[in-house]
Amino acid sequence: MSRTYVVTGAASGIGKATKELLEERGNRVIGVDIHDAEVVVDLSTEEGRVELIGKVAEVSGGTIDAIIANAGLASSTPATVAVNYFGALATLEGLRPLLAGSDAPRAVATASMASLFPADPELLAALEAHDEPAALHRAGELVAAGEQAAGAIYGTTKQALAKWIRRNAAASDWAGAGIPLNAIAPGVIETPMTAQFTGSAEAREAILQQVPMPLGGIFGPRDVAYLLAWLTSEENGHLCGQVVFIDGGSDAVIRGDSTW
Repeated sequence: MSRTYVVTGAASGIGKATKELLEERGNRVIGVDIHDAEVVVDLSTEEGRVELIGKVAEVSGGTIDAIIANAGLASSTPATVAVNYFGALATLEGLRPLLAGSDAPRAVATASMASLFPADPELLAALEAHDEPAALHRAGELVAAGEQAAGAIYGTTKQALAKWIRRNAAASDWAGAGIPLNAIAPGVIETPMTAQFTGSAEAREAILQQVPMPLGGIFGPRDVAYLLAWLTSEENGHLCGQVVFIDGGSDAVIRGDSTW
């Protein structure tokens, strides 16, 4: 049976691969991005987030079956804070009412294995407090402090997003409404966003020193799309609040058995 999906970040990388896979399987996909998408909005702004809800409601007819909040940036800039955390939450919370008419509603967000890296405490606190002005201000301070400090922005946004999923998935708005809410945590995936890390043999070797991926090394977005498709399918009826690492083994290498 055909389902209606909303995929943000659908113009490239993981989002594009997921859109293509779902459409190949006969589903309707409402792609969202800042260009080349059915719904063109800027999730770094409040205006764009509001526009997202209205446009998706209009083109979907008011009912969707799944949300894939995948849009993200990897730059060491305040915009990464705006999109990766506040844009993702606005997507999930804003579109959630449209899931009410589905027989099998599902939602998933794209975090990252970078959520395992040390976060900037001040930025993380602002994100967890949902204080966007403070978070953007702190990101600006990190940028001004130099490349090494700014490098914490991306991982901090993804850690905050993963924590939000864990804290909210079992609540009444999600599990209580019959909506499995989960996240994925990809390793280094070969996409336009990671070209600086995967564009040469030297760059690939360097990033794999930081992000060990013993199972197959760096891989393509289609493999991530398969996981996203299952998480948002009717088959996934009971996975709740999980951050699923699809990282070639990075989580296992870095954390070992600390999950216990």
